Amino acid sequence: MTDHNDAAPAASGREFLVVAHTGRDNVHETMAVIAKRCAEAGVGLRVIDHDTMPSHPGPQYLGTVYPLDPAELREIGADVAVTAGDEQSAAGCEVVIVLGGDGTFLRAAELAHPVGAPVLGINLGHIGFLAEAEANRVDEVIGKLIRRDYEIEDRMTLDVCVHVDGEVIAKSWALNEASIQNLSRQGVLELITEVDGRPVSAFGADGILVSTPTGSTAYAFSAGGPVMWPDLEAILLVPSNAHALFARPMITSPQSRVAVEVLARGQDALLSCDGRRNIDVPAGGRIEVVRGERPVHWVRIDSDPFADRLVRKFQLPVTGWRGRQL
Repeated sequence: MTDHNDAAPAASGREFLVVAHTGRDNVHETMAVIAKRCAEAGVGLRVIDHDTMPSHPGPQYLGTVYPLDPAELREIGADVAVTAGDEQSAAGCEVVIVLGGDGTFLRAAELAHPVGAPVLGINLGHIGFLAEAEANRVDEVIGKLIRRDYEIEDRMTLDVCVHVDGEVIAKSWALNEASIQNLSRQGVLELITEVDGRPVSAFGADGILVSTPTGSTAYAFSAGGPVMWPDLEAILLVPSNAHALFARPMITSPQSRVAVEVLARGQDALLSCDGRRNIDVPAGGRIEVVRGERPVHWVRIDSDPFADRLVRKFQLPVTGWRGRQL
C-alpha cells in the first residue's frame, strides 16, 4: 500500500522505524506486538514503502505471506507513517528496529547510518548473528525500548574509495566487509595488497575481503578468517581462494590505510560493500579502505558476553567445560 503518511509525529514526539523481512512467516505476529505496545505508549512507527502491502495485490501474492499493511497496524491503534526507504527514512527516529536476519539488518543499517540512528535486531531468520534478541522476546524488547532501558555501543565501519587513473570514481562504506571479487568469474583476479603505503603481497585469487570485527563472523569467516570480538577495533584482510604460498589472513591496526590494486594486465573486479552497494572496478583500479568516520550505533538490550553469543549462534560444542561460573 503506497500510502505515504505525512502526518505529524506521535504526540510523545518519539518514533521507531521498522525494517522488516516480509517473507518471514512470523513477521505479522511480531509486527502486531510492536504496534500494540507502541500504540499504548504513544510512540509512532514508520515502515518502509516497499515493505508494505500494495494497494491492489496481484496474483504473485496469492498463497504467500503478505508484506506489512499500515491500515491493519492503524486498526490496532498505532500511529503509522510510510517512508520511501531513502537516506532520510530514519531521520528523527529514536531507534531502527530490524525484523529478520543479518541481510535485513544490513539493509536497516544502510538507512540508519547516514543519520546516526541506533539499530536493534530482532531475529526472524536462522542464525541472525547481528540480532540482539529472538522473536519470542519481542514484547520484552519493545518494552525496554519504550522505557529507554537499553545501552548503545559503537561498531566500527569502513570507508572505501575507488581510484582509477589517479581519479576518485566512487566512495562507499561497509559495516561488515568490502568484498573485491573477479567480475567475470573467469580465471583469477591478480591483486596486490598494500598496508600504510607499503606493498605486502601479490597473488591471484577469486578475490579478497577487507572486514571489520563485526564482519569477521560473516563472509570473512566463511573465507577462512578468524573470529574477532566486536569491541576490538582492527581491519581484517582475508584472501578468497588465493593461488599463492603466502596469502594468509592479516589483521592490521584500525589506523592503517589498506589498499588493494587490481593489476592492469588482468581481470576487472567488482567491489561490494556489505553485499548491497556494488561498484565496478576496471583492471588497473585501486581500492583504498580506512576506518570509517561514522560508526553504526548498536542497541544493546542484554549484557551477555560475546563468547556466549558465539557458542549459541554457531552451536559450538562446550560439553565438559569446568571453568569458573560467573
